[in-house]
Amino acid sequence: MHVGIKLIGRFKKEHKMKKQIIIFFLLVLLLFIFNKILMSGLVYNTSVVDTQGLLNKEQTTSQKLFDKAWRTVKGNFYESSLNDQNWDRWKKHYKNQIKTDADANVAINTMLESLDDPYSRYLNKASYADQNTSINSKINGIGVNISTMDGKTYVVSVIEDTPAALAKLRPGDIILKVNGKEISGMKTSQVADLVRGPENSVVTLTLLRKKTLITKKIQRREIKIKTVKSSIDKNIGYIQILSFIGTTTSDEFLSALEKTDKTDGLIIDLRGNTGGLLPNAVFIANMFIDKGNIVSIVGRNGYKKNIYAQQTNFVIEKPMLILVDGGSASASEIFSGALKDYHRAKLVGTKTFGKGMVQKIIPMPNQTGLNLTIAKYLTPSGHDINKKGIAPDIEVKLSEKDMIARNDVQLKKAKSVLTQMIQDEKK
Repeated sequence: MHVGIKLIGRFKKEHKMKKQIIIFFLLVLLLFIFNKILMSGLVYNTSVVDTQGLLNKEQTTSQKLFDKAWRTVKGNFYESSLNDQNWDRWKKHYKNQIKTDADANVAINTMLESLDDPYSRYLNKASYADQNTSINSKINGIGVNISTMDGKTYVVSVIEDTPAALAKLRPGDIILKVNGKEISGMKTSQVADLVRGPENSVVTLTLLRKKTLITKKIQRREIKIKTVKSSIDKNIGYIQILSFIGTTTSDEFLSALEKTDKTDGLIIDLRGNTGGLLPNAVFIANMFIDKGNIVSIVGRNGYKKNIYAQQTNFVIEKPMLILVDGGSASASEIFSGALKDYHRAKLVGTKTFGKGMVQKIIPMPNQTGLNLTIAKYLTPSGHDINKKGIAPDIEVKLSEKDMIARNDVQLKKAKSVLTQMIQDEKK
């Protein structure tokens, strides 16, 4: 018996399915409106984002900008004790000391560091604009996906029809320098910030390809990012979600499901997916979980709100696996944690990152912004995965040698396990 998207009710496939999906998406939006006590405002990793609404064009003095940030943190940080400190000391320390926005940047981030929370940060005008651009699934860069392993930054993939593709960058290339700056030991995000830049500007990369040094001068341009990719290998569907950040991610996932509908099993690849918007994770998880709690949000003073699966007119029942690694974080862990807890999918790869905190995007004057941790989340079984991660059901490590040789042992193992699951299902 073919196991695919089981339609509950009879309707013409494409037209009716899209109609039900629109209805479901509206239900998700209504759910978040209903939960506005906890989730009020626009929340990074936890809310639908309209980037126009994220821009505060109010102009104010640098001192007042700091003072507003101080009040905002005091009233919204998820720990009311503010890391067991007297928050007033910061207001006294910087009183009448902030003369420029650069001063405000240093002072606010210094104040935030005292919270001992790596996810709360202040963004100046340029950094805040970059973040909003990412939410819109476009960015000024060259079109590569990179990953860091053992202090080295590798080109993992090259997006088609981008400056990187035209420059003939290849997966497995090791980036040594960006504009002459050594990047050894840098985090992936730090290297990405160096590679990105204003549209039409030029970035110079020094690469190591096998044993040959190569220098490439590449002109940046706007890259429209597709966050979901799909393919079919015999009777197995493969869907890669690169990020949950895009406002089009859910729609892209639906298109990928249609393309892989005739397959008997499904692999969802979340490796390197550092997260994004919670409604995307909830929306997609709800296609595999038809009832029960998908995630719990625990706010200030222990206030807890459960986000439940909404009833839909279809449910995906085919056997599936999820690929994860140390780069799978936040919304990726919400999705994979929910499916693991409900025994709906097995996880293959290595332990996830362990980011169980929720940040709210708060527009600040002078077109700046504040990402502030306002809550933590728990998986359906009540697990707090922050700084712990989620262990895979089947551990498969990807070595540096495998990455250079483009030998995806994790995907191969997933296909092997899924093939057996499909055979067992048909017995």
